[in-house]
Amino acid sequence: MAVTGYAGMLNIKGIAPLLLPPEELYANHPAVFRLVVHNCKQSLPSFLISATSPSGGTILPFLAAGSTGETGLELVFPARGRHPVGRIRISSPFPVNFFTRSWEFTLHDEVLVFPEPLPVTGLSASDGSESTGETARTIRGQDGELEGIRGYSGAEPLRSIHWRLSARDHQLLVKEFGTQAATPLLIRLDQLPGAGLETRLSQAAWLIRRFGGERPVGLALPDRTLAPAIGRRHCLHLLTELALYDHQ
Repeated sequence: MAVTGYAGMLNIKGIAPLLLPPEELYANHPAVFRLVVHNCKQSLPSFLISATSPSGGTILPFLAAGSTGETGLELVFPARGRHPVGRIRISSPFPVNFFTRSWEFTLHDEVLVFPEPLPVTGLSASDGSESTGETARTIRGQDGELEGIRGYSGAEPLRSIHWRLSARDHQLLVKEFGTQAATPLLIRLDQLPGAGLETRLSQAAWLIRRFGGERPVGLALPDRTLAPAIGRRHCLHLLTELALYDHQ
């Protein structure tokens, strides 16, 4: 018992864990963090290293001396805002699964948690529409459906010339396309149908995730308005505003 206990203590000694959060965290949604574990021992390997959080656990079967292993560890945060990562338990049943040696460490690093997305079917948008469905208008462009053929005016790019028809009709003809330009969507927090602030924040988060990749999305808060734009960075900025709303 003394020998196995000492071996178990040496097995988890010199283990240095590092927990890296994903880019997006949502309240009440399980998120997988990257867990990087380094065996700082110069000559002894470590076996069956287990990492456990209040939400889940993972295991690294083997870490050679001086090596680093990586796995995923699931965590769940119950509310939006900034939260410390919390307590992680490192343990191992090595060598005989009779005693389990363990130690705990607390990560005080904060992570930003976005509101839990909740579906919504209506909102007040910048064009006065009450529908969250896609609203688009057709304009002239080069990346939509072929709408017609017309004479070349000299202003069109050469790639739009229909060479086969031009050769047949002995004049330059160009292809006329349509493109879809999505109407910007302005999410008005105080006009969402949810009962209570937290529900409306969650509905706004769902709308940003749903439409942010395909149309410009903005956010109207009681004290300021963030203009509609498109792109992942802009969506993350809007979600950050929701996460920290009334918490700053």
